[in-house]
Amino acid sequence: MLQQILDQMYIDPELMAELSEDQKQILFYKMRQEQIRRWKTHEEQMEAEDKNPTCMKTGKKKVQFMKARDGSDWVWVMGEHPNDKSIEQILQEEALLTAAKLAEAEAKVLREKEEAELQKRLEEERQRLQKEKEERENEMKRQQEEAALYQSIKEARLALERMELEKKRQEEEERKRLAEIEHSINSKQDGRVSNKSQSLILNSPFLSEKEKEAKRKSREFSDLMREKRSSEIYTSLLKKRESMEKLAEENQSEVETNWQEQEKKAKEAELQMREKARQARTEYRESLRRSMNILQATQVLQNSTKPAPSNNKPPLPPKKHLIVTSAPGITNKKPRPLRPKNREQVVSWFQKDEKQKGSGLDPKTGKVAEWFHGIINRSEAEAILQDKKSGSFLIRVSERVWGYTLSLKETSGLKHFLIDASDLGYQFFGADQTIHDSLASLVLFHKDNAITVSGQEKLLYPCGQRSDPPDYWELFHSTASEITSL
Repeated sequence: MLQQILDQMYIDPELMAELSEDQKQILFYKMRQEQIRRWKTHEEQMEAEDKNPTCMKTGKKKVQFMKARDGSDWVWVMGEHPNDKSIEQILQEEALLTAAKLAEAEAKVLREKEEAELQKRLEEERQRLQKEKEERENEMKRQQEEAALYQSIKEARLALERMELEKKRQEEEERKRLAEIEHSINSKQDGRVSNKSQSLILNSPFLSEKEKEAKRKSREFSDLMREKRSSEIYTSLLKKRESMEKLAEENQSEVETNWQEQEKKAKEAELQMREKARQARTEYRESLRRSMNILQATQVLQNSTKPAPSNNKPPLPPKKHLIVTSAPGITNKKPRPLRPKNREQVVSWFQKDEKQKGSGLDPKTGKVAEWFHGIINRSEAEAILQDKKSGSFLIRVSERVWGYTLSLKETSGLKHFLIDASDLGYQFFGADQTIHDSLASLVLFHKDNAITVSGQEKLLYPCGQRSDPPDYWELFHSTASEITSL
């Protein structure tokens, strides 16, 4: 199970919740080792590709930096060259350009407003002239009718010619006046009026002195407002920049204080992680020591029961109770996923594999051990142990892994340890743990030996069933009546 987690570099959150703090630290330590190993392998591959000239033909993208005369990477630092502008000059030019753009935008809005007013005046002037024209034509018709009645033919002809000349003169004046107004509007739409056009407009005989003076003042006022707005916008940008710099200086001390507090918290968290890692390493060394003691005791027992060999070579160690981190080449009989999908798979696994090994049975009586329980969850196990004394324990079949969970009542609270079941035997989840040939052997071993160095947990008082039928009946029999034989 540990090897599968290291291959995937992922552990299910539900499985993570089943681990104790020591088991979590061991898992973190091993995953970190695997990350470093993969990183070193990747770096070696990258170096090999860089040295291989054929790697450029594979189509892989590669970044190459420009080189300086001394062979190092070429770097340009803004401001070191004599022609480089300072940051103050760049900001000032940017502020001037921004102010000019904003002032021009406001002037454009003002011009559009004036153009709309001129257009409105032009339309009103056209309507007035059209109305006057119609009135004059009506008057001429009336005069013609009167001339036809009261004057002679010659007098009527002369009067008619005079009226025609007067009509042409008035139409010419109207045409010139409209042309002058349209020319002033077109000049304003271009955004600038030439001196000649301005003089034509201002010196036009069809404009009154008040209109000429108003247009002159309007042009001067527009230029003045554009320059004034540009200066005001530039000043406001400078003030805004100064206020931002002042605010940054005021907040610098606060930011520095917050950063120091965060750094202090990070250091404290790092010290806690180091302490937990140190405890995990201590646990690892203690596990090695216990296993070596078991090996030595086994060898002494074998040497005392068997005659000494003639070649004076040391005896071979037994195959059980080995200290291993993984079992390369040794796999289960049937490949299975990292965790069971449902309760039915757990029951099938126990009946096919674990039942044949005698898991959960007391080797002395051959019946189900008092500490063994079926597929119950953490809350149910904690409810059983809640009113028990310190050192009480039970082993339950896990529904989340192919193994078991040891639930233990301690003075500090309830603890849970995952037990990995494999072809090699039974061991607590993690690397370099002592492997036992049965659950009963594991329980017997930790009756006198602590599970962890930091916790000093020992299995003293087994907790039995409190329900009838017991919670393990589905693992051994199909009906509750068959449990009585156990």
